[in-house]
Amino acid sequence: MTVRLGDVAPDFTAETTEGTINFHEWLGDSWGILFSHPKDFTPVCTTELGGFAARKGDFDKRNTKIIGLSVDTLDSHHQWKGDIEETQGTALNFPLIADENRTVADLYDMIHPNALETLTVRSVFIIGPDKKVKLTLTYPASTGRNVDEIVRVVDSLQLTANYSVATPVNWVDGGDVIVAPALSDEDATAKFPKGFTKLKNYLRITPQPNK
Repeated sequence: MTVRLGDVAPDFTAETTEGTINFHEWLGDSWGILFSHPKDFTPVCTTELGGFAARKGDFDKRNTKIIGLSVDTLDSHHQWKGDIEETQGTALNFPLIADENRTVADLYDMIHPNALETLTVRSVFIIGPDKKVKLTLTYPASTGRNVDEIVRVVDSLQLTANYSVATPVNWVDGGDVIVAPALSDEDATAKFPKGFTKLKNYLRITPQPNK
């Protein structure tokens, strides 16, 4: 099954390091990040889980829940938690799904035979409060994810969900944004009292409207 942008994120029930969850129920009215790991006790994954745990407060501020997944067992996950805390200096503080039967991995097409025949690749799914998939990213097993980039994308998705804007290259929270092309200049003037700069008819820049 291929999960595309705009699809409703597949629901599932799974065992995690924080108990049994029903995914949609667990998300509630929050945003969510589901990200997979090829295997327990692997070096890159260990750093990633510690890195995301260290930044959990940033995701909490954004009403965004984090949940990881690996195809190993719950017992293995609990053993791995000790290594994560010891080597990364931060205890795991979000659920890690035990997907030994690859149920969730198959639902989200996390196993790519050309990359890893039996293990999940490093997939990231950002899901909105409407339970629809807003972003997908896939990394090779050798490349760790960038937490700053995931936070930046959440900021962009939440901003553009509420205002008629898009975010330009290398945008970070607080930076200027692009007026949606669908808005006329007249509508843009009404919507953005700080004004906008027209670089081209199709490229108009305005200060971030919620700052």
